[in-house]
Amino acid sequence: MPINELRAITIFAKAAELGSLRQAAIAQGISPQAASQALAQLEHFLAVRLFHRTTRNMALTDAGQQFLEAAQPGLIALQKAVQGVRSAREEIAGPLRIAGPRSTFLPVLQPVLDEFCTHYPAVQADVQLNDHIGNWVMDRVDVGFRTGTQPADGVIARRLFPLQLIICAAPPYIARHGMPATVAELVAHRCSVYRHPNTGKPMPWTVRASGNLVDYDLAPTLCTNDMDLELQATLSGQVMAQLTGIMAAPHIRAGRLVPILCEHVCDHLGVYVYYGSRAAPLRARAFVELVVERLLASPVHVLSTQELNAAQSRAKARTRRSSAAKRTGPSPRS
Repeated sequence: MPINELRAITIFAKAAELGSLRQAAIAQGISPQAASQALAQLEHFLAVRLFHRTTRNMALTDAGQQFLEAAQPGLIALQKAVQGVRSAREEIAGPLRIAGPRSTFLPVLQPVLDEFCTHYPAVQADVQLNDHIGNWVMDRVDVGFRTGTQPADGVIARRLFPLQLIICAAPPYIARHGMPATVAELVAHRCSVYRHPNTGKPMPWTVRASGNLVDYDLAPTLCTNDMDLELQATLSGQVMAQLTGIMAAPHIRAGRLVPILCEHVCDHLGVYVYYGSRAAPLRARAFVELVVERLLASPVHVLSTQELNAAQSRAKARTRRSSAAKRTGPSPRS
């Protein structure tokens, strides 16, 4: 039904309830002239007179009474539906559909989601994890997360923190194979390459050189589309890998991994939160606010230049000491 007819029926029902077209107009927030015109259009559409009207009074005709009795249940149901949607929008309760990359959600977003659900137990979180880039409209997503470039137009997006790409190796790898001094020396090392989940193609290592981004295609010792597998292979000392700061930071700080060629770390990518519109349900807006509060410019998942250089310097010093010890050999017994 066209919206003007629905409006006219609403005005008709309100006039019947109040016994006054003027009062019905006030209740609907329109002028008496607009209310009178809407009622006249409805009577013309139905081809019946709905009210007996005088200058002082108005009363339903038999046809008007019959139409009111038939229309009222539908109007009441519609009003309840509208009130239900408005109420749900203003309550932090109900389903919250969240989409994000599998490799990022657990270490970064799970703690925030746990905190949110603890504060708002009436929210039912529906989390869809996939490293493929999906369609937020078709997936009916309330709040989404993305790593890489900014989400496409049509959503409100906010960059939470940069996604660093750091070349890493474990101390056992460095002890066996050494550390490359330049990017060109990477070709002589056992490197892991990540396979893009959308295209299925091996991804080059992207490094920053002289202020520019440069891609290096490497012959991989290991190629996988699973970041956890790549991380474990790197921690075990089997390969050297270019890992995200999210995955590498805790291991670098604990000394389990060493950042290599720190001057070539790049952070042109980011971690983003996005949602559909400013009219999103209150539960979605509240979750986004908590995410921004906890993760915006987060130092937990980003290594400072000082941290990177210090970790690399410690590894170089250990390598020099180890090399010196091997050259001199064991001390003679006295």
